[in-house]
Amino acid sequence: MNLTFTKMHGAGNDYVYVDCFAHETPADPAAVAVAVSDRNKGIGGDGLILICPSDIADAQMRMFNSDGSESEMCGNGLRCVAKYVYDHGIAAKDKLTIETGAGVLSVELFVENGKVDGVKVDMGEPILTPAEVPTKLLAADQNPDSPVVALPLEIDGHQLEVTCVSMGNPHCIIFVDEATDELVLNVGPKIENDPRFPSRINVEFVEIVSPDEVRQRTWERGSGETLACGTGASAVCVAGVLTGKTNRKITNHLLGGTLTLEWIEETNHVFMTGPATEVFSGIWHEEV
Repeated sequence: MNLTFTKMHGAGNDYVYVDCFAHETPADPAAVAVAVSDRNKGIGGDGLILICPSDIADAQMRMFNSDGSESEMCGNGLRCVAKYVYDHGIAAKDKLTIETGAGVLSVELFVENGKVDGVKVDMGEPILTPAEVPTKLLAADQNPDSPVVALPLEIDGHQLEVTCVSMGNPHCIIFVDEATDELVLNVGPKIENDPRFPSRINVEFVEIVSPDEVRQRTWERGSGETLACGTGASAVCVAGVLTGKTNRKITNHLLGGTLTLEWIEETNHVFMTGPATEVFSGIWHEEV
């Protein structure tokens, strides 16, 4: 097959993007995602994102992890989709709506010299009810509707405190003194696949710099460690407030760049602002 693609990244969280307005949708996007994500034999990336027509928004985003599994949402990917939609003339306006597996989300574009330089995303309301995250963990009071906040969790001999938040996809946030390789690369995958998280889960290890600033490393469900995770950064903003560790507006330093997050008390919505970058385009020739 010949696949016309564009490589883009948001704070280092890189995906292969296919414009399904202009080109045919791959017949088996899961298999394509696995093949193109290979950093040695493929294009290289954290997965595949399809930019598709939508009946209810300016465009639809479908996201596939590097293992072929389809995820509901990706904040960094969403910013790149918005940039592509504007820069390539699909919808040349500075406020867009993008349909995702987590619903229709609104984005505001910051345009410089005719190109999108940054994107602010209304990530919507966090989901905190355990069954909806989903997690089988229950809060200390054992009320099935109470959020899981700073709950003790033992994994592989590590005594951790976890807070569970969904931003359309599930996240387990752990505040630590140091986000070490041992935690991220060894404990992270064990938490991702723990049966107490029936849909698997993204895992954020977070260092507190100040009430307004954090550093984050992410073990991403289906992809392994990634340089950034926008929904994870949004979940960290919520978890910081719930645990009393941070303020409602924070700067989050990820391995691939910096994001600004704010959880608005009046609306209960989380807003994420960050960069989106187009790297290159090409045609990929491979049998899948």
